[in-house]
Amino acid sequence: MKLLIALALVGIIAALASAGVFMLKKSRNGDGRDSKMARALALRVGLSIALFLFVLFSYWMGWVQPSGLPVNR
Repeated sequence: MKLLIALALVGIIAALASAGVFMLKKSRNGDGRDSKMARALALRVGLSIALFLFVLFSYWMGWVQPSGLPVNR
């Protein structure tokens, strides 16, 4: 479970990094850079939403348990 979440986070960071590279990369004729950057950002948003829904589903199924600070602290 932890490995799957870690891999999803790495994928989100990789999509964000690739969008940054496409944004900073200079193209000679100007085509394709914006569409590649938008596609990478859309992939990042999709992965983030999928990870959030997976964590909610995992909590609902009882696969993960919250382990935050005690309430009476």
